[in-house]
Amino acid sequence: MIRSLFIGASGMNAQKTNLDVVSNNIANTSTYGFKANRAEFQDLMYQAVQAPGAPTASGYPSPTGIQIGLGVMPSSAGKIFKQGDFINSGNELDLAIEGKGFFQIAQTDGSIAYTRAGNFKLDSTGRIVNDQGLVLQPEMTAPTDTVSISVSSDGIVSVLQNTQTTENQIGQIELANFANPAGLKAIGKNLFTETDASGAVNLAVPGQQGFGTVDQGFLESSNVNVIDEMVNMIVAQRSYEFNSKSVQTTDEMLQTANALKR
Repeated sequence: MIRSLFIGASGMNAQKTNLDVVSNNIANTSTYGFKANRAEFQDLMYQAVQAPGAPTASGYPSPTGIQIGLGVMPSSAGKIFKQGDFINSGNELDLAIEGKGFFQIAQTDGSIAYTRAGNFKLDSTGRIVNDQGLVLQPEMTAPTDTVSISVSSDGIVSVLQNTQTTENQIGQIELANFANPAGLKAIGKNLFTETDASGAVNLAVPGQQGFGTVDQGFLESSNVNVIDEMVNMIVAQRSYEFNSKSVQTTDEMLQTANALKR
């Protein structure tokens, strides 16, 4: 019976982790480019009271044996990189990737991070930056007399200046992609960094080599499905309750056994 206490406790800990993941998903329903996490679990080691195939009392091999599991543990909480819905903002520096790929962002230490959030702005020098002031890569600077900025579906960035009638190209957006995007490390602020699990970065112009295209004036919303998360929350809560009930029941059985000894 002591074993069932630890089994129930492992289930409670697992569902606590599950609820943490669900809560974070719900909290980020309004975060541009956010990708929902999904908690996954695996069973722990088994105690083989009788191994499958071991001889029974009748002398015949046991068809199944007696294998008692010792609980559960979280195995992963990876990102699901499903496309989020598009929001038509009309802002000329709001960009959404339709398909695969990430924008490249230069961090303060010079390393490159990756994001699906395309809510860009201009800084005091005219560079295109994200909402943290980090510069979009390759770096592009709009002249001070820029009237409007246009971005084509293949990532060409052009500006119309005050004294001109035709647009001038100031840069080309390059998208990044990975063999296993779920292996990227989420570092907060809508950013990811490369890991051994993600594989090496691949760069390409939007619309080529299977990469997505860029839509100007749109933002990709969070891909969290609130209804699904509410159901997951209820399931996690009920599972937690059932596991706590198994701990309570084991405790009551131990109390009964202890009373018999008196």
